[in-house]
Amino acid sequence: MEVTAAPPLTVALGDRFARALPEMAVAWQAAEVPRPQLLVLDEELAADLGLDPDALRSPAGVGLLTGTAVPDGARPVAQAYAGHQFGYYNPRLGDGRALLLGELVDREGRLRDLHLKGSGRTPFSRGGDGLAAVGPMLREYVVGRAMHALGIPTTRALAVVATGRPVRRETLLPGAVLARVASSHLRVGSFQYARATGDDDLLRRLADEAIARHWAGAGDGGAADAENRYLSLFSAVVAAQASLVARWMLVGFVHGVMNTDNVTISGETIDYGPCAFMEGYDANAWYSSVDEGGRYRYGNQPLVAEWDLARLAEAMLPLLADDQEQAIALAVEALHGFRPAYDAAWSAGWRAKLGLPADVDDAVATPLVDDLLDLLQAHRVDLTGFARRLSAAARGDAEPARGLVLDLAGIDAWLARWRALGPDADAMDRVNPVYVPRNHLVEEALAAATAGDTGPVERLVEVVSRPFEERPGLERYAEPGPEGPYVTFCGT
Repeated sequence: MEVTAAPPLTVALGDRFARALPEMAVAWQAAEVPRPQLLVLDEELAADLGLDPDALRSPAGVGLLTGTAVPDGARPVAQAYAGHQFGYYNPRLGDGRALLLGELVDREGRLRDLHLKGSGRTPFSRGGDGLAAVGPMLREYVVGRAMHALGIPTTRALAVVATGRPVRRETLLPGAVLARVASSHLRVGSFQYARATGDDDLLRRLADEAIARHWAGAGDGGAADAENRYLSLFSAVVAAQASLVARWMLVGFVHGVMNTDNVTISGETIDYGPCAFMEGYDANAWYSSVDEGGRYRYGNQPLVAEWDLARLAEAMLPLLADDQEQAIALAVEALHGFRPAYDAAWSAGWRAKLGLPADVDDAVATPLVDDLLDLLQAHRVDLTGFARRLSAAARGDAEPARGLVLDLAGIDAWLARWRALGPDADAMDRVNPVYVPRNHLVEEALAAATAGDTGPVERLVEVVSRPFEERPGLERYAEPGPEGPYVTFCGT
């Protein structure tokens, strides 16, 4: 049988970040990988990046995905940043187990970062081993695929490669490297680091890079606006984060570690360590093993995002005005835009989830949503399952949704109010997913992969990659898991 050779890997990686911000980039190399084995590859994303999936499966491709064989001219760097972790400031975090391999241009002409996680120790490792285990890296792959399919801005996992090197956590686990793609890895912590250096020129160059990468419209509104292009940048980040967190809330996503180093300037979700999708609705739900006080609980996410953005404002003050009091006033005014932007996104999202016609007044829609959430909270109703089953109620069969709520009188009264508004069932099915990464299914798939079987991960990804399309034979993927506490771990 004739064996077809893999196509050559053709990729050009730029070093824009390293050139633009050398004070925030430490040249570094990934650790060697003893026995690399490609576990999963997002072929659609590879194609979007102009990369041949078959070439990525070759030894050269796997070398790229682990950082052990980068193209000529590439300059991998560990990025410096600071951050507030659970409210406490650390002036020097940085990529302790990650590397930015470089930037590439996708098929739509957009600049994208190719970044590794679990690629070994760097000068920012702070005593850590710089490594990652198969399970947490595959969690990033699964949840990132789901978030992208749900239409939520996100960094995306291109591939996970097993290293053949054991990683010691509570026990010995198989090691892995994640190859991640993002619009950039600029974050609130990047600005905190630049501000802490006292170098206003570095802070300005960082802001210029953020504008060029993400918010090119900042400063396009005429002479007056051009003078405040950095205020326009801050306002754009505020709006993007308000929209992002509202989208999380609408699908019951709990990030788990909303430290300022995990808040992107692009408005993309980053870091799927101790994350989870809430099942029984509970504003106080949190799942992270490292969040002992529940700082990042579901219902607190909008407040935390606003707090994180206040830290960005503090870092950017020298750019907003020469006079500090004036700079503070401008920052506070811009930050005050977060809550109305979040409320608008949340309200519009729930109106869509309930299929409400556009002419339904907010005075009617708002109490309708609030009363529903009170019912869901009181009875810990599965958010995803209930929202999807409501479309059947809009078509005349209320029992699938009604049967999830113990207070039958309460839900019957609510359903009568809602159905009187003429909800659009088809529109509801376009925004209410059938499938999200149910926590017990994620754990089941990760356990199998850790034991050497990636089949359950691949099946779960296939399901959550088409979240709005109900398919026969996949009923178990649409059902909540067993009741009881659920805890996730960040994998460090």
